[in-house]
Amino acid sequence: MHGSGLRRGGNDWDQYTNDTANATLMEFILAIAQVNPHVGALTANGQMVLAVARRARDMGASLVVFPELVLTGYPPEDLLHKPLFLETLAATERQLHQELATIGVDVIYGTVRRGVEGLFNAGVFVWAGQEVGFVAKWRLPNYSVFDEQRYFVPGSDVRLFPYRGLSLGMTICEDVWHAGDPLARLAAAGASLIINLNASPYHVGKQREREAVVRQRIQEHGLPIIYVNQVGGQDELVFDGGSFAMHVEEDRSIQPVIRCAFCAEDLRLLRVSHQLGASVWLRSVDGWSGAEGSEPTPEQEIYTALCLGLGDYVRKNGFSGVVLGLSGGIDSALTAVICADTLGADQVEVLMMPSQYTSADSLADAAEEARILGIHLTEIAITALFEGYRAQLADVWRDLAAMGETGGGGGKDVTDENIQPRIRATLLMAVANKRGKLLITTGNKSEMSVGYATLYGDMAGGYSVLKDVLKGMVYRLAEARNQWAVARGEQPPIPQRVLTKAPTAELRPNQKDSDSLPPYPLLDRILECYVEQEQSLEEMVAAGIDRAMAVQVIERVDRNEYKRRQSPPGVRITRRAFGKDRRYPLTNGFYIR
Repeated sequence: MHGSGLRRGGNDWDQYTNDTANATLMEFILAIAQVNPHVGALTANGQMVLAVARRARDMGASLVVFPELVLTGYPPEDLLHKPLFLETLAATERQLHQELATIGVDVIYGTVRRGVEGLFNAGVFVWAGQEVGFVAKWRLPNYSVFDEQRYFVPGSDVRLFPYRGLSLGMTICEDVWHAGDPLARLAAAGASLIINLNASPYHVGKQREREAVVRQRIQEHGLPIIYVNQVGGQDELVFDGGSFAMHVEEDRSIQPVIRCAFCAEDLRLLRVSHQLGASVWLRSVDGWSGAEGSEPTPEQEIYTALCLGLGDYVRKNGFSGVVLGLSGGIDSALTAVICADTLGADQVEVLMMPSQYTSADSLADAAEEARILGIHLTEIAITALFEGYRAQLADVWRDLAAMGETGGGGGKDVTDENIQPRIRATLLMAVANKRGKLLITTGNKSEMSVGYATLYGDMAGGYSVLKDVLKGMVYRLAEARNQWAVARGEQPPIPQRVLTKAPTAELRPNQKDSDSLPPYPLLDRILECYVEQEQSLEEMVAAGIDRAMAVQVIERVDRNEYKRRQSPPGVRITRRAFGKDRRYPLTNGFYIR
């Protein structure tokens, strides 16, 4: 078995397992440690494990369970290809075990182990500071945002850990999403309790899916399951926590007996009771009944996840704050509020950069939002810069016109429109550089899908908060945020006019998004079908979508893959985000005609 050669403690461990197996009634406190590791920060992650273990011990816990790959952070990606990284990890673990021996609490945590075949994604059991064995993850996901088969080899054995009269079985994340092995083999071997270590990323509704899957596994095998998930943002991924424990109640129902916080670190105590020959009984130590708090709305879920993803990206990468352009439109308005809510108003700086096409309403709305939020706003007009660019290019345009080139001449067209956001991007980057802050882009998923954005212009930046948020949801989030403010007796941060006026890029006179795009409700519906659900044209037409409109949108999505490849990372909230989720070739002859 994997880890069978790593038993330590000799006669002490043997005596311990014999003593606990002979007990008739056992009860102990298990702590679910829902923590936020930092990928690659091995020493800091090890110290975090120690600090939480001490806290759990002080709260009365005998055993503390941490998430999958908690020492490396998830996903460690190609750090696993660095020999020095693996050597440092091993040294970190040696130090961790030495210090755990002085704490007086046992620990299960996720890490990496090396076998003959390669690296294992492993769960380790540490008793009295001594590693008594590990188990390897069987099911290595290689879809969506996962590529674990690039780094790990799968496990093929199971192992039970005797502990206080129980036989603990350990599985890792994807293992529990499948019927059959390894859970079937653990049940057949006599497991009495399953501990599942996870680094399960968020998308809308993910918690309901997790609990449904675990409920199904319990129905199949009758074993209680403790599901421990990590929390935090990692590049584009958000890990939302929501750790829980389930077992079969006396009325045969299967419901969580405890659930940890959504999108926040948490440490919860679980009373584990067992009488020899009887089922394991799980109960929350603090009396959790499942009635605490209502289920969040989709808007609350998404808003919280966006804040977590942004905040961790800024903090873990060492930025002192953020800079963004505030245009008076809905996207930048919502982005600014999220930044202020997440980082604090003093960490957010906004620039309003009007041109001759910027309306007085936009200027007033941007200034009003900055005032309400208490964020610093600087106004830099770009009209003179824009006309300077045009003057410098005038001879080039005349030469093109003389040669009969399309687009030649001095008339204003899309080229001139694109110069404006590129000027703004230069100013924003200059301020961000000078301040040592991160430039945040404000575009949404609807625009990015069809290329309604300027490369090296409004796409320029280090992070995108709304990258995976369709335009319709942008409005829903903005309206919800205003409603939450009113409920707290505060002034709504987003001016009402921003919510009601027609969306516009204001790059030419009287411009509206609807001049270039289908109505956003229709556009979003097509994008949900094509991007998020991978439906074909015929499936969309059969669902009632106009064929010509669907073809137009699909062609724009496919044609603009090159733009999205150059866009900054951003928070993932759906099953099918641009980035790791959706990887299409730039040179691609498979188009719908």
